[in-house]
Amino acid sequence: MADNIIIRVQSPDGMKKIISTKRETAAAFLKKVAKEFGFNSNGFSVYLNRNKTGEILSQNKTLSLLKIKHGDMLFLFPSGSSTSSGEVMDTATPHTSSSLPSVSSSSSLHSVTIPRSFSAPQVQEDEIDQYLAKQDGKIYRNKDPQLCRHGALGKCVHCVPLEPFDEDYLNHLDPPVKHMSFHAYLRKLTGGADKGKFAALENISCKIKSGCEGHPPWPEGICTKCQPSAITLNRQKYRHVDNIMFENHTIADRFLDFWRKTGSQRMGYLYGKYTEHKDIPLGIRAEVAAIYEPPQNATQNSLELLEDPKAAAVDEIAAKLGLCKVGWIFTDLLSEDTRIGTVRFTRNKDSHYLSAEECITAGYFQNQHSNPCRLSRDGHFGSKFVTVVATGGPDNQVHFEGYQVSNQCMALVRDECLLPCKDVPELGYAKESSPEQYVPDVFYKDKDKFGNDVTFLARPLPVEYLIIDITTTFPKDPQYTFCSTQRFPIENRDILGETQDFHSLATYLSQCTTAAFLDIVSDFHLLLFLVTNEVMPLRDSIGLLLDAVRTSNEDLAQTWKKSEQWATIEQLCSTVGGQPSSSLGYGAMGGPSVPASSSAMWSCLHCTFMNQPGTEHCEMCSLPRS
Repeated sequence: MADNIIIRVQSPDGMKKIISTKRETAAAFLKKVAKEFGFNSNGFSVYLNRNKTGEILSQNKTLSLLKIKHGDMLFLFPSGSSTSSGEVMDTATPHTSSSLPSVSSSSSLHSVTIPRSFSAPQVQEDEIDQYLAKQDGKIYRNKDPQLCRHGALGKCVHCVPLEPFDEDYLNHLDPPVKHMSFHAYLRKLTGGADKGKFAALENISCKIKSGCEGHPPWPEGICTKCQPSAITLNRQKYRHVDNIMFENHTIADRFLDFWRKTGSQRMGYLYGKYTEHKDIPLGIRAEVAAIYEPPQNATQNSLELLEDPKAAAVDEIAAKLGLCKVGWIFTDLLSEDTRIGTVRFTRNKDSHYLSAEECITAGYFQNQHSNPCRLSRDGHFGSKFVTVVATGGPDNQVHFEGYQVSNQCMALVRDECLLPCKDVPELGYAKESSPEQYVPDVFYKDKDKFGNDVTFLARPLPVEYLIIDITTTFPKDPQYTFCSTQRFPIENRDILGETQDFHSLATYLSQCTTAAFLDIVSDFHLLLFLVTNEVMPLRDSIGLLLDAVRTSNEDLAQTWKKSEQWATIEQLCSTVGGQPSSSLGYGAMGGPSVPASSSAMWSCLHCTFMNQPGTEHCEMCSLPRS
């Protein structure tokens, strides 16, 4: 035992202590190092010096002959060919692996060295992330005529390019930007003299680590090795999406029509794509091209999502159209004056912007749609999934507000540590530990009445610590991914009498006799019906048409029009006729008329509010049905 020595081995992943002996050979010692760090036998090199000199080779010489003594520090560097799951970062020199985001080589001054996550080196990042990783990202400034005293080719502190994470620049924008972009945050992590050598993106875990054998499992035992750390909530300094833009007003208006006609709230999924947001350095914009409304039960003050058997088909169609699910939207609208169309301003600084229950739902969706990231050992970090609320604004008009929840909130929701408060929507509650689940302590900091920073236990918890706001906009010049001028009925609106069937398809086609075929079929809801209808689903034969819509190619659309599938669709439409079938009659002015059946919803003659069946007085104006 007296011959035992402890040798420290420093790697980019941290330091570990290896127990050895003076008589142990270098080959045996290197096997211990490989086992401790999780490497293959040839996946690393160990050196006596930090500058990669004095390499220790796998040979039969003892450690004493190599002059390695008790307490010495050795330096481990992984080789580029290692594929071990325990591989660690080394960014002393730029990587040239194809798994790394490549950088434009037009100027060596613009190159960016980004470390990679070695537990998931083959992660396929989103296209927008790959594009932004290649960008310079610096903020270039013109020569100041008053402060700059140098020539045209010179630079000084008044005109030198700024980094994309420069807080003074972001604060002086109009309006000021509170959160830097995610890629600017990555540049901040990977900047400096070490080029981010020891930078890492770690996902927070609130669960007990498995595999600890020194004690009985929870609740009988726990130790510092397996116990999750306490969480102190901080306002997140960056955001994964910097702007949400609806391509045109029609998308939002059609979504709001459900509330206008029924008074009930509505929820939908946003489908679109991620593009560069040029107003913020290295920013990302979520462009919304369509809204899909899943099955749901809705009232004036609640929403319940139902199981959607068509969810996989919708995602598949969207992918073939070059779109993906970028977020979700829901309404929280209360009518104030029906004569002038105003709504109540209920979400403000005196009440709440997002309730705790909505934050938990947003966290659930964000965990389902995590953001692929090479810099995380798990292969993912955060999420680009956004939340949009249609609610009343200060001018009592409908406003669209965009949000995300922080990565800390995502972790609390994923590990089931966060609960809503029943009577106070703006407060959440961190669960307490139970025999079934250990929950780490959650804290947040606030100022007391004397202005001092005080730490509070998150029971309850103001949800402002979990929210990141995102600007939501509409373009000056509307854009149209789906350019159909007519409106095919939206899915899952049977309660309004708007059904997707061949009667409605026949009516829709009869209204589009003069339009080009590509314009006729360029409707997201129509394409969903063609794929998911039960009479003649076209899931396996509609690929050519989806390519035509995605590329706006009229020739491809005409080619598909000549197929047997479309001929069968036309035959079915001619069989059912051009008149839509509905259980609710519709008047000549397009408004819903009073149904004869008492088992269907009826429209109030005084305020046009759609009431539930079986009631004799209007729920909105309290006037009698007749």
